[in-house]
Amino acid sequence: MNTSKLLLTVTLSGLITACGGGGGGGGGSTPASKAASSAAPASSVAPSSMGASSLAASSTPVASSIASVAASSVASGAPTISAFIVVDQFGYLPDAKKIAVVRDPQTGYDAALSFTPGATYQLINLDTNTVVLSGSAVSWKSGATFEAAGDRAWWFDFSSVTTPGTYAVVDVEKNVRSPGFKIGADIYKPVLKHAMRSFFYQRAGFAKQAPFAETGWTDGASHIGAGQDKNARLFSDKNNAATEKDLSGGWYDAGDYNKYTNWHAYYLVALLHAYAENPTVWTDDYNIPESGNGIPDIIDEIKWGFDWLKKMQNADGSVLSILGLAHASPPSAATGPSYYGPASTSATLTSAGAFALGSKILTSLDNPELNTYAADLKSRAEKAWVWSVANPNITFRNNEGTSAGLGAGQQEVDDAGRATKKTTAAIYLFAATGASTYRDHVDANANNATNWVDVWGEPELTAWLYYANLPDATSAIANTLKSQYQSAFNANHNWPAVRNGEDPYRAYIGTSNFTWGSNRTISRKGLTFNNLIDYNISGTDTAEVRNAAVAYLNYIHGVNPQGMVYLSNMYSLGVHRSVNEFYHSWFTNGSALWDRVGSSTYGPAPGFLVGGPNPSYDWDGNCTSGSPNAGCGAAAPNPPKGQPAMKAYLDFNTSWPLNSWQITENHNDYQVAYIRLLSKFVN
Repeated sequence: MNTSKLLLTVTLSGLITACGGGGGGGGGSTPASKAASSAAPASSVAPSSMGASSLAASSTPVASSIASVAASSVASGAPTISAFIVVDQFGYLPDAKKIAVVRDPQTGYDAALSFTPGATYQLINLDTNTVVLSGSAVSWKSGATFEAAGDRAWWFDFSSVTTPGTYAVVDVEKNVRSPGFKIGADIYKPVLKHAMRSFFYQRAGFAKQAPFAETGWTDGASHIGAGQDKNARLFSDKNNAATEKDLSGGWYDAGDYNKYTNWHAYYLVALLHAYAENPTVWTDDYNIPESGNGIPDIIDEIKWGFDWLKKMQNADGSVLSILGLAHASPPSAATGPSYYGPASTSATLTSAGAFALGSKILTSLDNPELNTYAADLKSRAEKAWVWSVANPNITFRNNEGTSAGLGAGQQEVDDAGRATKKTTAAIYLFAATGASTYRDHVDANANNATNWVDVWGEPELTAWLYYANLPDATSAIANTLKSQYQSAFNANHNWPAVRNGEDPYRAYIGTSNFTWGSNRTISRKGLTFNNLIDYNISGTDTAEVRNAAVAYLNYIHGVNPQGMVYLSNMYSLGVHRSVNEFYHSWFTNGSALWDRVGSSTYGPAPGFLVGGPNPSYDWDGNCTSGSPNAGCGAAAPNPPKGQPAMKAYLDFNTSWPLNSWQITENHNDYQVAYIRLLSKFVN
């Protein structure tokens, strides 16, 4: 066996995961806030991939890990899991396109390492230890380097294999293999459950206890002490008990515990679409307290979110903008007061849309209790609309000027943003009420609404396509919206990028679109494809669309330069390498219980999607000042700084001044985009 090649492979895995460390503390969620010919013997293939005890999750020093893994692999002769062969570590649907990506680093942190595939690649069934397919890895664009990743690449296509089982892709000559993965119709269902259950762990004011909370992630109800959410006061009149409101409930927004109305209301909209677009996949067995009540658990979680949003609405229909919470680890240890911001037009409009869509979707379940609840949401939506029409320009920018310290991420929008929110609210109000007033507003603003399709407008594009499929929508406008969307998809970086294979990792978004929260961008791009199916766009080849959309899931599940599943602590599902630590006030850096998988007692809870590669990452400006904080160190961590876009990632959770939140913070906005995409591929 080629021992030097083995060492090279293991070294790469170690280098990526061994970094981290530093402070701790709270934070927010946006830049404004915080910043093949000869067959290998079947018996030589190890029967399973490494799990939670693997190098990816280990706190063992890298040098000793390399030595021990190399020694055992040489002794056994079994192929070693290679960082150069990346796959979806959960697996592939039987009818999906299945391509393992073989990578050879040219630029970036791993440029000193190299890998050229051998002549023969095999797909091995790990259950039966047999070779089921042999072939070769095909060069991507004749050996060109993909700028966004800094890699050359090859594809090994095993789409022809549809038999359920557990598999690995093996480079026979180099005696290395991919992580193990499954082929099966139900491979993504347990992933969806974990991803959806992240909202249970994000519940504020609710005890996370067994049997619903998994071992290690129990906690008492948070933010319900004196002066907290049940007695929140107006931030600008903190000493006035007359301003107290019960604003308990809802979800922590991200790695910070604050609750932002504009964003929270949109999460409800996205989850409602996820349910409505594929209702049969949503079951009542996600092990949350409401499980078994005869209502899909996603609807129960949505109702939990609405219960808080209702509390944020004033009697006049306006909706408060934000609730700022104290931070601690675990959340129940937070003792500081909670303060809210005043109502704003944008928060009221976003809430109007959410209330209206909630009314429409919940009514469709034909449940008497939900029907009553839906009727109340409808009334609230109409009141919010009336107030926002009468008050079109009421803004509130939290955490700026006199509001400094109230929340973190900036959720306020400009005039154009409010106009978009108003039209979106009108779409959902028309769906809920059928009133021509709302349809007239929608029609008046429909010009060229879907003639440009890309990730940044995906929520609005979905709303427009939803309108175009309503039975009482103006037919001419509905037809135009669909035809524009179809035309736009044949331009820019949509079908041309996919059909021309512009990204060897098969998840093209364009280098410039790798920004803060790139995993949300990836998820939304997949959604723009699947919208062609969900909203009945003519001329759609269903198989082609599904293969395009699922490739974006494959990226998040490990088909990326890191070979990383960008979800936290998913080793219970057999993955080789997932997020071990991420920026979160609960799972904070330095915590003996929750900091990092393999070194802390538990590590973070499973299923949280992190922001992902962000080439704009930098340490805090303090670090280049005349008196830098001791936590800065000698240089900004590289990676993620100074890397090709797709390699601008580091598995770390260090707070200020290294500001890991720019890379690894979770955010419910990322989560709902991922959940909605993932649900398309659950049977």
